[in-house]
Parts: sequence; C-alpha cells; structure tokens
Amino acid sequence: MCLAVPGEILDVTDGALRMGRVNFAGIVKEICLAYVPEAQRGAYVLVHAGFAIATISEAHALDALALLGRAGRET
Repeated sequence: MCLAVPGEILDVTDGALRMGRVNFAGIVKEICLAYVPEAQRGAYVLVHAGFAIATISEAHALDALALLGRAGRET
C-alpha cells in the first residue's frame, strides 16, 4: 500500500529540477514539484516519497490531514 500525504507549498524554486518547500501540518520538507508544473505557492499537493504527484483542493487537504491526525491518536 502507498500513502500520499497532503501539504501546502510555501515557496517554489525553479531550476534544473523544480523544487519547493512544503508544509505538512507544521513539518516543512523540500519536495520535488516536477510532476505538478501548475502548482504554485499556497497550493496543496499530495506527496509520495518526496515527489508531489497531484494538486488538490484546500478542503480535501484539510479533511485528509484531520483523518490522519485522528488515526495517529487512535493507535
């Protein structure tokens, strides 16, 4: 099973490889944005293994983060 985690793009760096800093509920990671060229600062993306694989709505992202938060408290 694979898991993609939603996060908000804080900034984008265009270079040889399009990268960005993405906020995952307070944890910020450097993520490859090459697969989502339309994504800009403030957009929400699904991230798997360090790669943003899709853009999603803010509502979808917040719902998913809430579900992940509840799952973490139930274990």
